[in-house]
Amino acid sequence: MNIGAIFDWDGVVANTELPHLESWRMLAKAHGHEIPDNFMADTFGKRNLEIIPNMLGWTKDRAEVEKMSDEKEVYYRGIIAEKGLPLVAGVEDFLRALNAAGIPCAIGSSSPRRNIEQALDVLGFAPLFSAVVSMEDVSRGKPAPDVFLLAAERLGVEPRRCAVFEDSEAGIDAANAAKMKSVAVATTRPADFWESRWQGFPDAIIADFLPMTPEILASFWRK
Repeated sequence: MNIGAIFDWDGVVANTELPHLESWRMLAKAHGHEIPDNFMADTFGKRNLEIIPNMLGWTKDRAEVEKMSDEKEVYYRGIIAEKGLPLVAGVEDFLRALNAAGIPCAIGSSSPRRNIEQALDVLGFAPLFSAVVSMEDVSRGKPAPDVFLLAAERLGVEPRRCAVFEDSEAGIDAANAAKMKSVAVATTRPADFWESRWQGFPDAIIADFLPMTPEILASFWRK
């Protein structure tokens, strides 16, 4: 079909909100801070290196920001190693159907590579993705389009022939900036949030992947 599918990780492939929130709370407690209300909704899709100094304001020192970011992810990996990682409904069947149809898939995420690799290993999903682009691979995080443009390059598919599955505003904006099809997965934000948007509106909104097929994905380019 000469198309590609790019998936954000957190909240799109895996339901990671609770382990991420728990790891942020552990980090905050360890450093004498508190997590503000609506923290997860406001920061999903953004990188720790932006969240810690700019959104939380805990420190502006680059070395300290990097140290705290690494510490937070150690907490996170420990949590998912102990408790496992639930999937968004229908995503495994959809990924396997895309692979069977010859549609290459990539991960384009703001998460650290070690987090993604550990999760892929736990889930046995590594063979389902032809490329993985993580926070270490780009200098600009979402809403800049860099992560998705690099994912398309690694898939060998033109950006305009790629569809991005995202759950965050920053991710949808990044997909639109990359001139890709954008699909909002209503996990972190409800469907009515996406329906009310007037800027950077996604091409489609889905609650989960249960209704998705390769044929439905291909139909996005026939609209």
